Amino acid sequence: MEIERDEFTDWRGRSIQSKKHGGTRGATFPCVVEVLENMVFISNASNFVTYFKSSMHYPIAQAANMVTNFMGTSFLFTIFGGFFSDAFFTRFWTFNLFGILELVGLIILTIQAHNTQLQPPTGRKPSSSQSAMLYTGLYAMAVGVGGVKASLPALGADQFDPSNKRLISSFFNWFFFSLCTGGLLAVTIMVWVQENIGWNWGFKISLMVFCLALCIFFVGCPFYRCKRPGGSPLTRFLKVLASTIRNRKASPQEKNQNEVDGRSHNKFRFLNKALVDNTISSAQVEEARTFLGLLPIFASTIMMNCCLAQLQTFSVQQGSIMNKKLSRGFEIPTPSLAVFPLTIMLVSIPLYERMASLFFKSSSPKGYELHPLRRIGTGLVLASGSMAVAAVVESMRRRAANRNVTLSVFWLVWQYLLLGFSDMLTLGGMLEFFYSEAPDRMRSMCTALSWCSTSMGYFLSSVLVSVANSVTQKFGAAWLGGNDLNHNRLDLFYTLLCVLNFLNFLNYMYWAKRY
Repeated sequence: MEIERDEFTDWRGRSIQSKKHGGTRGATFPCVVEVLENMVFISNASNFVTYFKSSMHYPIAQAANMVTNFMGTSFLFTIFGGFFSDAFFTRFWTFNLFGILELVGLIILTIQAHNTQLQPPTGRKPSSSQSAMLYTGLYAMAVGVGGVKASLPALGADQFDPSNKRLISSFFNWFFFSLCTGGLLAVTIMVWVQENIGWNWGFKISLMVFCLALCIFFVGCPFYRCKRPGGSPLTRFLKVLASTIRNRKASPQEKNQNEVDGRSHNKFRFLNKALVDNTISSAQVEEARTFLGLLPIFASTIMMNCCLAQLQTFSVQQGSIMNKKLSRGFEIPTPSLAVFPLTIMLVSIPLYERMASLFFKSSSPKGYELHPLRRIGTGLVLASGSMAVAAVVESMRRRAANRNVTLSVFWLVWQYLLLGFSDMLTLGGMLEFFYSEAPDRMRSMCTALSWCSTSMGYFLSSVLVSVANSVTQKFGAAWLGGNDLNHNRLDLFYTLLCVLNFLNFLNYMYWAKRY
């Protein structure tokens, strides 16, 4: 308890009280806030490609890349948000800073959607000033999202004792439940508003919902316990690397082996040479060793998120030209297809939590500790399967279109379902794994690796689209070169993603076994 009083404070920087601060009560507020924050983020991100194409009149390929770049930037900035909360600010103040920035971005986008003079005329691309306003609002929101998603889950997990892995795992399961709840509200209520009432009201409602999220976050102020920032983790990491390189010719006898933690003694042993430098402690070496060990797992999940990017881009465009009628003239918006995997995930998370609880009681803590790696691996397999299904469905859709038959949009449910499960297993597993395995003073930054993997996946998607078009154009026609999917070869692009993701799974298995 004395250690906790030194490491943690309340939101004003004062000493904490064990009966008042932290625990389930303090962790509940970040979960509730995440429902509303993710509702705003997903409702816009899942349907931005339609807004860019129909309201701002960008070509389909450019609109798709704009969405993936926006998503990529949002998740990339989680690393910076995590760095700030580990090094300079508490996670509480990091959320406030980036939350205000996300709010500013939403205000700019709302103003542009409300004023038709700030939008291009039909059939014309946006002017320089209109594009500048769009990108300013878009990337202010993206940077804000990055900081919010980096600080919020780590703040929630900080409310529990890090040594209690069962409670930490349970928190991340319910945090992911909150993510899914927000996503479900986004692809039903919010997307319907955007499609039927207009983006003007869509942005206005997003703005009001996010303001409500900020208010709820502030209501929880008396109950949070906030971890003191521990200085720049990157500076310590780079210092260890520099010392290792400087002393690379040191003999094993010069290293103080007794100071090295035996738990990871055989991992990255070359870092032990940094101990020759008297300014480097064994704790700093162990921190660098642990962080390096997480990076291969992080890199192995990027390809899965490249597949996930297709749900916000090409899958939306597929659905827009398919039969969306249900009954009596009602049409389901394509982004709302995600309601099926989200609903199943919302039901499965409490069941998963119950099964995990029973498993934890009947197994050793060590066996449970490795469980997130198996969870991530299962998610990667499902991602590869989803792309195989997507390729088959798109091939069927093209053949039907050539016969003047419009295939039902519900054929896309399968790829949404498989990728939804894949995301639940992979992202949920990564959040738990990186937080639990992270060095104590790098928890925000390491947790942010989960979101950064998503970022890299979205950027990789943009790169693969450009490369695929460039290469296939030399052999006849670009797979994704036109605005008409009936003449494109999206099925071949999905097949490419399936193969690449399977190879990535084999790579993951290698690193997971070595961890």
